[in-house]
This record gives sequence, C-alpha cells and structure tokens, in this order.
Amino acid sequence: MKYQRPGYLEPGVGTTKSRTAFGSVETITPVFDTPIPRRENFTHAARRDKPLWAPVAPTDIQSLLINQLADEKPGEQLGPRFTEMPDHDYTFLDAFGNSWSWVASAGGAMLTPGKKVLDDVRNWEKTIKFPSFGDWNFKETAEKYMRDTYDPEKVMHINIHQGLTEMLVAFLGGYGEGMSALAEEPEACSDFFARFAKFMTDFFDYLDTLYPIDFITYHDDWGTERDTFFSNKMMEELVYEPTKTIVDHIKGRGKVFELHSCGKIERFVPYMCDLGIDFLQIQRRANDMPELKKLYGDRIGFNAAFEGMEPGKDYTDDELTAIVRNTVDIYGAKGGLYPWYLDGNPERIWKLASELYCYSREFYEKEQ
Repeated sequence: MKYQRPGYLEPGVGTTKSRTAFGSVETITPVFDTPIPRRENFTHAARRDKPLWAPVAPTDIQSLLINQLADEKPGEQLGPRFTEMPDHDYTFLDAFGNSWSWVASAGGAMLTPGKKVLDDVRNWEKTIKFPSFGDWNFKETAEKYMRDTYDPEKVMHINIHQGLTEMLVAFLGGYGEGMSALAEEPEACSDFFARFAKFMTDFFDYLDTLYPIDFITYHDDWGTERDTFFSNKMMEELVYEPTKTIVDHIKGRGKVFELHSCGKIERFVPYMCDLGIDFLQIQRRANDMPELKKLYGDRIGFNAAFEGMEPGKDYTDDELTAIVRNTVDIYGAKGGLYPWYLDGNPERIWKLASELYCYSREFYEKEQ
C-alpha cells in the first residue's frame, strides 16, 4: 500500500510538538493514525519481531536525559545540560563529587583537568561515597513531569548516563589512569564494577517507581575512533559480567535496553549481542554499521542516524526522501531500527518524520 506524505503544516493533519535531541529547538511533526499503539510497535522494533513501521522519535518517544531527572544544586548537577546547550564555559560537580567542565565550543563536558576523587583504585571503598537518592528531588521532579508533560501514547525513555568504565575513569581523573588501573589492579576494578553495577540497578529500580519506563539508554564508552580502550580479555574478565548484571536486571523488568558506546568498538559487538542488548547507539564514522547490520542484525538493533545526512547541510525534498529510504533499506530488515534526529530545521524534521513513517510502513508490508 502507498501512504500519503502530508505537506508541511498541511491543514487537517494532526501534529505534535517535540524538542530535538541535545538542544531546545521545538518542532512540529505530523501524527499518523497508527494500526497499533506506538509503544507496542516500538517493542516489536526492539525485539526484531515484525514492527509495522520504524519508530519515529518525535512522535513515538518521550525522553528524559539524566540532568532532567532532578533540579540542580549550587555548583552541582546530575549531568551535562545537553537539553539547554549553555553558551558559556563553567564547572560543576556530579552526584559523586567528580568535577566536570562544560566546554561551550564543543557542546559537551569533560573531566576538569587536575581534579579527581580517587588516587588509587585499591582505596575505592574508603573514598567513594555513593549518593542517596533522597539527596536530590527526583520524586518532586517526576511528579511534575507526570502531571504536566507525560504522554501515555508515547514510549517513556530515560537516559541513565554513565556506566562502569566511564565512572572508573571519572573517579581516577582520566582515561590513562582508568585503563592503567584495569591492567595493574584488576581485582580492585572488578570489586568496584560489582558495587557500581549494584548502584545502577538500584537507581533504575528507584526511577521505575517514579516513571512508567519503557526504554533505558545506558552509556559506557569503550573506545577511541581508532580502537577499543581495552582488550577482549579485559572485556571478558572485568567488564562483561557486571554489565550483564545491569542488562539482565533492566530487561528482566520488561524494559528495552540500549547501549551508547563511543569509539571504534566493532570487535565488542559480539559481546553486546550475547549481553542481550536491544539497540546499539554507536558512532557511524568509526564503525561500519551497514556491515554490522548484515553480520548481527538478527541479534541486535541499531539507533542509526539518517545514513549519509550531514547536520546543518541543506537538502532538496528528493534528497531527503532518498536519505530516509536508504536508511530503512540498510537497517530496517526484520526490525531493529529506530533513527535519531540531530536537526533543528522544522520543515526538515517534518519531511524526515513523514517519509520515515510512510516508507517504513511500505517496507514492512512488503517484507511480511
């Protein structure tokens, strides 16, 4: 069946407002009458079980980043303010006391040079203070969100941010120190990972009492754009099991699990499949994602950017159509695809969302 693509702000077309990822630009997106609820279709896409369309982020998913889960305190915040993208440099402490510096020109945060919580990983139990959830106004923030913003028709997505290896690096003050600790003090690192995995599962359980969570994104960067930070042996002996503890716990409660991991981490994808991760959010420029889809698409899904689309570049309508269709053709087979948007142009967002929904409906009807 051929589906009609509505023109931008065409009269009579239902719409919804949403904000772009990593920014505050509000856009208007067409809302289609779907044959099944959007939340149900998202689960089908994540499980690679005959979705009817590729989930359309602005209409199908509502997201909260870590910094949106509780109000800031003087000099402290749960994570970088990606939803606001501050235009000035400043320094803040996270809930564990790690010092971070927001770099406006880069649009991100880095560890503050010369600052660290932990001098020796062997002393982690004596030094690291795990925060109490009552120290932050999670409950009040959730009540306001559920009252004023929550849409029961959309997938409820929460980004729980930094994972095991990233936090080891943060406490020790840098990647050099963190990777040296893995090599020199594997037993202490393993003990820390087990404790931090327990903290992450407790944190998830707490959030799950506050929000009707469908979908979790967990961050743990495992490489540079040249190669992984650590070896397969270290993955198997140190990182795999505590990560599996987190994945199994969250998936065991019926949630969709996504791993965000920067760097050239192709060699770790088989482990990610074994872990039972539903979606990968990885760097296209560092990894051959179309090839990974061919090799592992029956076991894992991909949160893929629109293939070949450059942020900020102007495209004709025909070019945008071709980009969307190519993305679905590459990553859509048997499900396991939801594209992400990094664009603040309202008409482009409309066009992308409209073509994605309509073309992926046509794609899956032919496949089934």
